[in-house]
Amino acid sequence: MKYLEFDRSKLTNLEYSTHREFLRSNRAGSYASSTIVGCNTRKYHGLLISPVESCQNERFVFLSTLDESIIQREARFNLGIHKYGEEVYCPKGHKYVIDFETDYVTKITYRVGGVVLSKEFLMTDMEEQVLIKYTLEEAHSPTLLRLQPFLANRLIHSLSHANLVADTRIEFIENGIRSQMYKSLPALYLQLSKKNDFVPVPDWYYGIEYAKEQERGYDYKEDLFVPGYFEFPIRKGESVYFSASLQEHAPEGFSRKYAHCLSKRIPRDSFENCLKNAAQQFFVRKGHQVEVLAGFPWFGSWGRDTFIALPGLTLSVGDIKTCKEVIDTMVGRMKGGLFPNMGSEDHPAFNSVDAPLWFFQALQEYAQALGDSGAVWRKYKKPMKAILEGFREGLPFNIHLDENGLIWQGESGKALTWMDAVVDGIPVTPRAGYAVEINLLWYNAVCWSLALAEEAGERKFVSEWKYLPELTRSEFMRIFWNEEKGYLADCHDGNSADWSVRPNQVFAASLMYSPLSPEQQKMVLDKVGQKLLTPRGLRTLSPSHPDYKGTYNGNQKKRDAAYHQGTVWPWLLEPYAKGWLKFHKKGGLAHIKNLVNGFEEEITWHGVGSISEIYNGDPPHHGRGAISQAWSVGALLSIMKMIKEMEKEMKVPARRKSAGILK
Repeated sequence: MKYLEFDRSKLTNLEYSTHREFLRSNRAGSYASSTIVGCNTRKYHGLLISPVESCQNERFVFLSTLDESIIQREARFNLGIHKYGEEVYCPKGHKYVIDFETDYVTKITYRVGGVVLSKEFLMTDMEEQVLIKYTLEEAHSPTLLRLQPFLANRLIHSLSHANLVADTRIEFIENGIRSQMYKSLPALYLQLSKKNDFVPVPDWYYGIEYAKEQERGYDYKEDLFVPGYFEFPIRKGESVYFSASLQEHAPEGFSRKYAHCLSKRIPRDSFENCLKNAAQQFFVRKGHQVEVLAGFPWFGSWGRDTFIALPGLTLSVGDIKTCKEVIDTMVGRMKGGLFPNMGSEDHPAFNSVDAPLWFFQALQEYAQALGDSGAVWRKYKKPMKAILEGFREGLPFNIHLDENGLIWQGESGKALTWMDAVVDGIPVTPRAGYAVEINLLWYNAVCWSLALAEEAGERKFVSEWKYLPELTRSEFMRIFWNEEKGYLADCHDGNSADWSVRPNQVFAASLMYSPLSPEQQKMVLDKVGQKLLTPRGLRTLSPSHPDYKGTYNGNQKKRDAAYHQGTVWPWLLEPYAKGWLKFHKKGGLAHIKNLVNGFEEEITWHGVGSISEIYNGDPPHHGRGAISQAWSVGALLSIMKMIKEMEKEMKVPARRKSAGILK
């Protein structure tokens, strides 16, 4: 029995199957993704989606899909499926699907009469290549397999349309073809592990629709180019490998490469292993640089998301090396005390006030895992000091340290915190001024830096900064804390505070250094638990607020309007769990375990084997946004680590007591 089970009787029901999406990625930044019956419902779906260095590493959809046909006695059965207008699906290959599984690899099994054919997807480790393994499991008469590639050759955020510019010619190579539709993009190499006949039948397929894009208010119709089809005989028990790549390969090596890559995969045979598998998918290696993709399918590398997600993705599974590699990569991209929050490596956007402060928090966890805070200070004190000095001297977007010891940030029309949705040039959640989590992170960064510097004997730095923590603490309490309300304001614009109950205050109970007393921290946790906690994370606004929006759907404007106005974010469970276990110890374990285990039912839909970016604020809290998000996965892995550590602590006294009795 496999861990990830799907109802076989419902696989042919498109309402069931098209809302479940699989994803496979590699360390080169390529990925393959579709629904569990192979019907693409997003412009971001495809079998080979890869970054192109000459285009600032933007990702392009090269091979959109591959239609298979089983041919016996001149009868042809097409296993493909595409959606056209008025709910028309053609062909209707989903009716032949009898099983979907995703253990070591993603596998779809088809039955056509007495023929059973399986198809497995695997991304090679460090190349822009997908390998698809076809195995004829059952057949009682001679069988031909026909493969019809649908090519897009376009940016993941755009759509392809028939045009006269595209070069539709092909070049024959060993066991396959080479196609380069546009000179600005790399050529695509389609090859098979065995000899075959390629029949050129060049044609455009018009008006293929993507239902998810239609739901999201975007253009949703695309034309795809089919250069022809491959055809070859396949025997019962035989496996044939298909390769789509941005370079030519030796076909005789496909089976060996497939087996080698497969041997390194983590099986999805438990909830935790699913999360570990998902965690690996976010890392992209470029030479000595390692970056974290914020989420699939449309996010790139974001500075804020990187530092928030990094400890969970790496340290929680004992991968200290990758954690350091990512930190070093990001330090190399730092400029003037800020980290790039988004954009390409050549054109970064330094528009995040909190990314530098999350850098300190990630370093704290790295130092704890390393067991040597002194070494961390010696290695990273230069960027740490540069960040502190940058805030003190002033940074773009009016980011600066005020005389009162607090961080002020923001300009008109800008949203610099993680609540960054902007509609028509106006922030949905205006937080310019003093934002609560920014100043909590600032206090934590300054206090920790002083502790490390003092331990290292750096008297000049200590003398220069030692006045600040008490000033920051007292002003923070004056501006943000209300004893009668028992919680923290979300932000202060210099004139008045915003007392909307939001989750940003939760970090007061989770960070290493907090300006709040333990009693006040617990009051904050209780308020967050009462007003914002759901089984899928913390709401971004209390349901009792008039601006609360409980569902995340509709076009871009509607979704952005709900993004931080009630929508649930799983990553916020990590600080909540850390604070909860700090105060409740073993008595709080059951509560946190229930929250984590509740996600187990989520990993068989939306993003199969992973955790979504967000969830609806209203029950039943359906998954929304990106199908696999780095900080969502990282948060759950971090919480699992907390649980294990506390359970280990609980067992130690019992073992010691037993030993005493035995004596």
